[in-house]
Amino acid sequence: MILEAIAKAGYRPGEDISICLDPAASEMWDDGKYVLFKSTKKAITPQELIGIWESWVNRYPIILLEDGMGENDWQGWKDLTATLGSRIELVGDDIFCTNPRILREGIEKGIANAVLIKLNQIGSVTETLDTIELAKRNNYRSFVSHRSGETEDTFISDLTVATGAGRIKTGSGCRSERVAKFNQFLRIEEQLGAQAQFAGRSGFGR
Repeated sequence: MILEAIAKAGYRPGEDISICLDPAASEMWDDGKYVLFKSTKKAITPQELIGIWESWVNRYPIILLEDGMGENDWQGWKDLTATLGSRIELVGDDIFCTNPRILREGIEKGIANAVLIKLNQIGSVTETLDTIELAKRNNYRSFVSHRSGETEDTFISDLTVATGAGRIKTGSGCRSERVAKFNQFLRIEEQLGAQAQFAGRSGFGR
């Protein structure tokens, strides 16, 4: 349905528009396995879940998978990274919590290749900048993100540009708290002039 919608809008799947997923796998984690449908209680192993993600990446123009494994499934994350880490962005949100200490451990263990950045999750601008810098030094991408209950404050737009993160997760332009961020990017673009560049698909780089 997503591919049909892209085509009906006049765009080319995988060229003009690609797909990013956030399955929030921590919500499916149950005693070492993943329950995809709570109504049936059917559980699958971490390897079976990785197999699903791999089959989808092979079939669809997916370029990013956020929280593809549960926050407590470090071995699953490591296996997922070994399987898909060279092909797509594997973004850790629940597993890293914008925490430089946890991110450092993840880097050492080969977990994911990108981190979601939530300023009010870690609690301070200093720790947020530390996390982004740590990611940058280790060739991890940073995706600055909004939160549930978001306001029209545009600071995360400025943070995205100022740190060179270059990537933001703030939803589509359908509500004012989201549109406000995009409008701030337009104002920043006006200020930067020719220095401002939209990377588009090349910004993912996998």
